[in-house]
Amino acid sequence: MSTTAKIYILALISFLVGTSQYIISGILDKMADALGVSIGAAGQLITVFSLAYAIGTPILMVITAKMERRKLLIYALFVFIVGNLLSVIVPGYGLFMIARIIMALSTGVAVVTVLSIAAKIASANKKASSIATVVMGFTASLIIGVPIGRFITSAYGWKFVFIGIAFLVLLVIFIVLNTIPKINGGASIPLTRQIAMFKKPKIALALSITFFLMTGYGIIFTYLSPFLVNTVGMSDSLLSITLLVLGVASLIGSKLGGLSADKRGVIFTLNRGLLVNVTSLIVLSFISHSIIAVFIILTIWSFAGWSSGATQQYNLATISPESSDVLLGLNQSMMQLGFAVGAGIGGVIVGQVSISSITWFSALSIVLASITTFGLSRFLNNKKVVNQDFSAQKKA
Repeated sequence: MSTTAKIYILALISFLVGTSQYIISGILDKMADALGVSIGAAGQLITVFSLAYAIGTPILMVITAKMERRKLLIYALFVFIVGNLLSVIVPGYGLFMIARIIMALSTGVAVVTVLSIAAKIASANKKASSIATVVMGFTASLIIGVPIGRFITSAYGWKFVFIGIAFLVLLVIFIVLNTIPKINGGASIPLTRQIAMFKKPKIALALSITFFLMTGYGIIFTYLSPFLVNTVGMSDSLLSITLLVLGVASLIGSKLGGLSADKRGVIFTLNRGLLVNVTSLIVLSFISHSIIAVFIILTIWSFAGWSSGATQQYNLATISPESSDVLLGLNQSMMQLGFAVGAGIGGVIVGQVSISSITWFSALSIVLASITTFGLSRFLNNKKVVNQDFSAQKKA
């Protein structure tokens, strides 16, 4: 089997586990009704998932650092299946939240592992686009997982969605066993050393970009469905179509972001994506009365946001090659931590201000990501100049 085909298998895995996270956002109102809780309480299912992912993933990756990567992936997928099945068996909000934590931990290990495998099996000139393809699988969960998940929930109930995901993951495990090569794990890096990586300016800045980017995204996306229904006035059927289009835009943005990073560089791609992102959010704040205008601007926003996300994956995989596995894990943690913070901030905004105000707070977070990107660019350029001067002095 070709390397390209193997990369798409890894992307399929990221799609399936990504669906388990994003599906709640698309059916937030229906989950609240089914569990007998408020929309705010249902939103905490997203926050808890993201926090468990952010905190648990680095710990689990340290524990499993020396394990062969394909075996680790299969183990993670089996635990993921258990979490999905528990979510449809256990009664009540509290036990459902525990099932979400199990899904979050297994999702974190699976995503970091498929990204690591993709980076190792791809050729040198296709690493960024290969990583972007795997990220594309995660964004594809927005295309199918969210809009179709909402449709299935309306027709058959939310439990059918999680049972279906578990069954598909079981099939994928057999595909992995017959296609993905065995890849040795690396040396275990203690958590203290991982945390110490934040002392390196380029790593701290790069991870901060991820945090601010995902905080802004979490503020909007967590409450996007009630925003579009209650503020913009979309019908349930039009909402499903909108979510589908946003997912397609995310998919295209993710792939083109990786290609742009390969050809034009990380900083160039990040700057352009963040600029379009924040501009879209500001414009969105003034046009919520027009369904067509909101539809167009949200599509642009989704494209720009995920082009930056794919670029960040490549950025962290290459900024310190000797620690790429650890940095990919830390980046996933920062993504989930940012998403959790964004969901929490969004909940406060919805409860204390208004749901229409989420666009402004999201834009502020993206501005912070842009400022941090500028700081990373300055640092890398200054370091390059210093290294060039040092080399010139040695030759002299």
